[in-house]
Amino acid sequence: MANEILDLALGYPYLLPRRSYIVDGRNVHDMYAGETNDLRRGRIPVLAVGSNQSPEQIVRKFSHLDCPPIPCERCEVHDFDSVYSAHVTGYGSIASCLHPSPGTRVTLFVNWLHEDHMPRMHETELGNENYCYAALEDIRIVTEFGLELETVYFYCSNAGAFAPNGAPVPLAEVPAQNRQWQARSQREMQNEIHAMTAPDLNFEGFITSSVSDTDERNRRKAVMREFGMPFSHKALNIINL
Repeated sequence: MANEILDLALGYPYLLPRRSYIVDGRNVHDMYAGETNDLRRGRIPVLAVGSNQSPEQIVRKFSHLDCPPIPCERCEVHDFDSVYSAHVTGYGSIASCLHPSPGTRVTLFVNWLHEDHMPRMHETELGNENYCYAALEDIRIVTEFGLELETVYFYCSNAGAFAPNGAPVPLAEVPAQNRQWQARSQREMQNEIHAMTAPDLNFEGFITSSVSDTDERNRRKAVMREFGMPFSHKALNIINL
């Protein structure tokens, strides 16, 4: 059990494909240009910034439900980056959030969600009050198949970006061009939070206690929030707190 907890916590954001894909129950297959219009029709473009980019996480969240397939279209987002959020998840990871980064082009995914998907996605993202659901306008996103989006929906961190030295920390596992700040891996970030909040515990004990001890996890989140940098953009519209 301890190994499973460690794998889940340290594996974040999990395997990120190099091309667009579709999740249908537990099956994952490539997405092709000729089917994109039909797949996007009537769907909500929700930007995946962390683990929602990974087929593994989408399967984990939705495979037990009777719902339509989920197209996940790879894209390039201009002037933003995927950085660590100032909180610890219930499964022990240091999660990510979107943050403005002028000049950066980060590779993420758009989850084209049906309205039937939204209650489950909200449950997984809003349940612990770590994020709010929001619309972001006046941006530039270019998908793998050539669609340009100026408006997208996403989950915005309530804690803000974790900025321990006055600057956000990008996820090393997420590809980007012209990064403005030094990226770190999940394990590197866990090591920093470990030293900051629980130096008397061994590393495995630190990770497992983030999962098993809600009070301790909340204490660590409170420490991280002291270094939180709020998301700021002129065209941010909060929809659901």
